[in-house]
Amino acid sequence: MNSGETPPFGEGSGRPQPGEAPLVGRREALKSFSQATDAAVTRGFQFLTIVGEPGAGKTRLLAELTALTTGLGFTALSGRAAEFEQIMPFSGLVDALDDHLEARRDDLCERLGTAQARRLAAVFPALAAKMPDTDDGADQDENADQSGMVRYRLYRALRQLIDELAHPGGLALILDDVHWADDSSVEFLDHLVRHPPRGKVLLAVAYRPAQAGPRLSALVMGAGARGRQVTVGPLTRAEAEELLGPGVNRTRGHALYEASGGNPLYLEALARMNRLDVGELPPTVRAALQVELGDLSPRSLLVAQAAAVTADEFEPALAAVAAQVSEGAALEALNELGARDIVRPAAAGRFRFRHPLVRQAAYESSAPGWRLAAHARLAGHLATLGAPATVQAHHFERAGSFGDRRAIATLVEAARRVAPQAPVTAAHWFRKALDLMPDEPATLEDRLELLMELSRAQSVSGRLTEGRDTARELLRLLPPDDHARRARAARICALMERQLDRPHEARALLLDELRRMPDPRAAIAVPLRMRLVAESMMRGEFRAAQAVLDLMPDSGDDWQPDLAAAVAALRPMPAYAAGRIPDALRHADAADRLISSALDEHLAEWLDAVAWLCWAETNMGRYPVALRHFERAAAVARSSGQTYILTNLLAGKAKTLLHMGRLPEALATIDESVEGARMLESGQQLVFALTQLCLAAAWTGDHDAGLRAGEEAVQAGVGAGEAWGDMARQARGVALVTAGRLEEGAEAIVDACSKFADSRLDRGTLVSSIELLAHAEAALGRPAGAAAWADRAAALAHPDLPAFSGLIPLARAHALRAGEPAAAAALADEAASLLSAHERRVDAGRALLLAGLAYGNAGERNLARERLQEAATVFEACGARGLRAQVMREQRRNGVRVATAVQGTPGAAPYGLSPRELQIATLVVEGLTNQQIAEQLFLSVRTVETHLSHIFAKLGVGSRVGVATKLNRGS
Repeated sequence: MNSGETPPFGEGSGRPQPGEAPLVGRREALKSFSQATDAAVTRGFQFLTIVGEPGAGKTRLLAELTALTTGLGFTALSGRAAEFEQIMPFSGLVDALDDHLEARRDDLCERLGTAQARRLAAVFPALAAKMPDTDDGADQDENADQSGMVRYRLYRALRQLIDELAHPGGLALILDDVHWADDSSVEFLDHLVRHPPRGKVLLAVAYRPAQAGPRLSALVMGAGARGRQVTVGPLTRAEAEELLGPGVNRTRGHALYEASGGNPLYLEALARMNRLDVGELPPTVRAALQVELGDLSPRSLLVAQAAAVTADEFEPALAAVAAQVSEGAALEALNELGARDIVRPAAAGRFRFRHPLVRQAAYESSAPGWRLAAHARLAGHLATLGAPATVQAHHFERAGSFGDRRAIATLVEAARRVAPQAPVTAAHWFRKALDLMPDEPATLEDRLELLMELSRAQSVSGRLTEGRDTARELLRLLPPDDHARRARAARICALMERQLDRPHEARALLLDELRRMPDPRAAIAVPLRMRLVAESMMRGEFRAAQAVLDLMPDSGDDWQPDLAAAVAALRPMPAYAAGRIPDALRHADAADRLISSALDEHLAEWLDAVAWLCWAETNMGRYPVALRHFERAAAVARSSGQTYILTNLLAGKAKTLLHMGRLPEALATIDESVEGARMLESGQQLVFALTQLCLAAAWTGDHDAGLRAGEEAVQAGVGAGEAWGDMARQARGVALVTAGRLEEGAEAIVDACSKFADSRLDRGTLVSSIELLAHAEAALGRPAGAAAWADRAAALAHPDLPAFSGLIPLARAHALRAGEPAAAAALADEAASLLSAHERRVDAGRALLLAGLAYGNAGERNLARERLQEAATVFEACGARGLRAQVMREQRRNGVRVATAVQGTPGAAPYGLSPRELQIATLVVEGLTNQQIAEQLFLSVRTVETHLSHIFAKLGVGSRVGVATKLNRGS
């Protein structure tokens, strides 16, 4: 925790000193602080932003917030990002938490669990010191994951850490100067706002609006009702006079106010120059600070300049190295700097400047050549000490000279070390290394390798435009006759263009590279042609895709085995889209054999092609084999860092799990897919993920969440004219129907399916849509309309796609239920049997529910009860809470005694359990231990135990067996 003292005004960080002047003005800000703190106590997580220009007094207000929260029993931890270290990953969080973690690391590591503690050790030195040197299997898996999803798991671990630190009295995490925070820190804050901690947590961040990026500025809006913003403006004239005190006469006070514009820090700096008349002062506060520094002795000024070069929070010994003085001389100088309030003591024998502007002034007061030499001295000294490359890199990037091999090697090592957790920082250091590397034949191979790594870091971090530009730079450097590597770079570049929603540029790039090849049908041209096939399929132009595939053989003498598997993976989808179902199934079987026998390292090169096979298998209802391929491809994507493919694969896996009725697994998979897409900042991948989130939430009964996801997917503004845009609109229609907005939902589905005339959607989705339209028509009292839809479903059926065969009798059952309930019940039974046989479990449960309703209408009460109980069992197993609640209502109408769910939102958990408590209780019923539950849900064992005590109280039981008995009885 930052423990430095603060002036009565300005932005110096820390608590107010005993006896110093009270805060002047800022009553509205303090009122907001009190409201946010009260809300954190009563409602949990609150997010507070303090926004103002440099010197406005944000840090002084944060000191008041620290005192307020501490007085209420919160653990208040504060830190700040630093201007000259803003590329360092998570520096503000480390500043706030590391000293506190060091004091509690043994207890925290035990409560967090080994896996989470290891993830956090990559960020916090205090936890890294606790970790043994040897890696276990989990570490190896984590290290093998080169995708951006390592960050997602790290963010979940950070959120768990915050929850642990908030227990039991609450946590106030206060971060200053966040406009200087690295991208990973801001990305984590965005994650935390959207996935808030469960405990009593107040997160406050202060920043300068003019220097804040869009993502940082949007955080408070993303927090919704949990967020509030405090704007810190200039003082009024009366407040300025109060601040200056009676020692400043009115005339001088007026002049100071006019010169400072009411900015407290500027007012302070100007008032310090009391040996001068106001009219003699420089017009800017920077000049005023330079005057303040100019009053120092030469030795003290030198040490101040060296300290500014060293770090935001610096050790005297390192400042002495930079200044080329003895440590004793540095300490003497620090005495003067402390007496002049230039620097202040910090934790563990370190010091920091009273304000970042003071450090900036000290840094800029030194000569550029001297600064360069000081950074070089620090870099060499840290290297001699064996400091981590990440610590040395900050100085090497400023002091490294062109061709400096040690600087280049250090920057590359540092970049590779932080790439999984902070790819933006890695990209920065890769670029710095490239800038120092001579552009000559001897370094060409190294340069090409670094460009490839740089492009990967940029794409994984969501900087797709930069990644694309780097890939184009790689193409410019590659020799014209190096066709193999050029083809690989062009294919990667085209993938980036596609993620940027620039399909025309992607296609032009591929065609241009193909024209350069002496033989466009050679094996090295196949990857480019494959990418052209994928581009055509994305646009729904399956005939064009087929035309390219028809010119490609299945293999060649000069082909690698993996290339044959990749081509085979592309063939099923165009055949399926053209209605050539036997061909599609034959191609899928052939691709399955090749993919299953291929090595992971071979598949890594062709995951974009493998993804098409996975989606084709799901579309054809081959769910088990699709799931197997999705899971393997996702694992390969993680290990090879292909996040732009991973998010797509996770969305497809989630769709497969949805069809199979494994809704909790689907939701967990979608959560990762959505997070990956947001980190990637790819509109296309986000729409894919949100589409599946919309469907999963709709079928679990969380209709509000489903509709929100559907609206966001549709309004994303990407995908127009392509199948994935239609998929999003169809999912929104499904969510509307399941939420009971039948007319609106039916209209949305028909529109998304292009009125079923030359639709871009796959056959399975069309049949499912038609069955749901038949359901809506029947529910609206229009059996004739339902019958018409049933006929259309039958026309789309294909005997070689049995997974969808049960939807036909289900659609007919909807149409017949009102007039011929016995016939409808028989058709619903048939549908349930067919759907169960092909693992469409939610639809099978819906068929059983319809059978129960129809048997009830036909007077067959016993059969009605049997089918309803079967439906309840299916929905319970699937996690379809909304449908389960509907069955329970029908069971009561049929005289069956069932447990009463808590009234509230549709699908509310029974017995008043929260969603997390229900999740834990369900795992208890499944026989998992507390440790297993903690690992599965990324919680600490203590947190699981706390939830379990609440569950016992709500269920009125005293044991895990009692939980199982109660919940099973209720179902």
